[in-house]
Amino acid sequence: MGQDVDARTFTREDRTAYRAKVRRCLDVFARMLSEYDFSVGHPQVGIEIEFNLVDDKGNPVLKNAEALEAISDPAFQTELGQFNIEINVPPSRLDGNGLAALEQGIRDDLNEAHDEAVKVGAHLLMIGILPTLQESHVTGESISSNPRYTLLSEQILNSRGEDIEIIIEGVDRLDTMADTIVPEAACTSTQLHLQVEPDEFAPAWNSSQAIAGVQLALGANSPFLLGRQLWHETRIALFEQATEMRSEEFKAQGVRPRVWFGERWITSVFDLFEENVRYFPSLLPIVEEEDPVAEFDAGRVPMLGELRLHNGTIYRWNRPIYDVTDNRPHLRIENRVLPAGPSVVDTMANAAFYFGVVKQLAQSDRPLWSQLSFKAAEENFHVAARNGIESELYWPSVGMVPARELVLRNLLPLAYEGLDHCRVSPQIRDSLLGIIEQRCITGRNGSTWLIGEFERQLVGNPDRERAFRATTVRYDEFMHSNAPVHTWPEG
Repeated sequence: MGQDVDARTFTREDRTAYRAKVRRCLDVFARMLSEYDFSVGHPQVGIEIEFNLVDDKGNPVLKNAEALEAISDPAFQTELGQFNIEINVPPSRLDGNGLAALEQGIRDDLNEAHDEAVKVGAHLLMIGILPTLQESHVTGESISSNPRYTLLSEQILNSRGEDIEIIIEGVDRLDTMADTIVPEAACTSTQLHLQVEPDEFAPAWNSSQAIAGVQLALGANSPFLLGRQLWHETRIALFEQATEMRSEEFKAQGVRPRVWFGERWITSVFDLFEENVRYFPSLLPIVEEEDPVAEFDAGRVPMLGELRLHNGTIYRWNRPIYDVTDNRPHLRIENRVLPAGPSVVDTMANAAFYFGVVKQLAQSDRPLWSQLSFKAAEENFHVAARNGIESELYWPSVGMVPARELVLRNLLPLAYEGLDHCRVSPQIRDSLLGIIEQRCITGRNGSTWLIGEFERQLVGNPDRERAFRATTVRYDEFMHSNAPVHTWPEG
């Protein structure tokens, strides 16, 4: 959701000044890419995880302010809904035991935070969409107190000019209306950060886009929304619709959506920031005091605040990030494809697969994206969101292939090679990628476990609300055991 902002109203003059400033930042960014040193020595990886807050019966609780006060750790932050919080995990090196250290850090922080949050009646749950959410939980009354969320919601609804309609066809059908963007709070995700240098960015981003559908097939964990069984990763459809700024007429005119897969392979990170400026009007036109040209000419590193804020209001599934740390600029890819959960070890397995495959694809002599159309990659993405681990996906030189077979035969070997090139400990590599292998062999991920458990809870008692609560409580138990989801008991 980007940086904190104060409650305010925006004038036409604000928007004009902001557009000019964003373009000025873009010009400076182009100069920086050709003249600045973005090298990072040992590239780092990072993870952000969003959590739902539930009571001991699995029902959502609107207590993020109380939970954060009890946790009292700056790594945990507020999110859009009062039933959400987020952890920003400090970045780590990928090589050696880096992934194990990252996993241990997440587990320690989660356990400590959970122990404190329970004292105010809130359990921390890693899941793509909470099965027990009801329409009463996704109204304006549930929005977090931070002014930026109300402001963002107002700007999106004002731009749209009408309420948001959410229609998702799955096993069941959802058709509902919203007058805020709070339904988006139902989507809780895992965001993987991969630090890259400028000349590595385009191959890494293209690779990330190419495997996004595979990531979803493996990691789907969001089959339920507002009492309905919909897609295996319903979060994708919900996020696309809950922040939809375009009226039906603008869609027909080809205006780009704010939640965007993209439309082409790129040759430079600049392509993405330039698209942001060309296609998307401002949502939060806040002008900073910094003059990026003056900073650049003085030999200092510009923060490019307007460019970064604007980028933060465009929800690409693989988002480019420009940041400054210790007065050094760097670039990273924020991979936003995956849902939260099911467990920390599953999260790390997903991360290892992503980092390994992207590393190997990005340095291929014959790039995958020279053989795969961008439209085919986007179609894979939505097919996998609908059908999960049993999806059939298109892959160059193979054609249509079951996702499980594609991973086992083609992509897991690449992941092993990529992690070897990153000098990841073989023991850690084998342990994490072994989880991905077993998911494919068993056909079990978070979504299939949730669907199966819900159906078992319905046997002998057709009370769906009771079944959703019981399913959530069992999920909570197994999530905190940190066993990989393919080993979770059935029944």
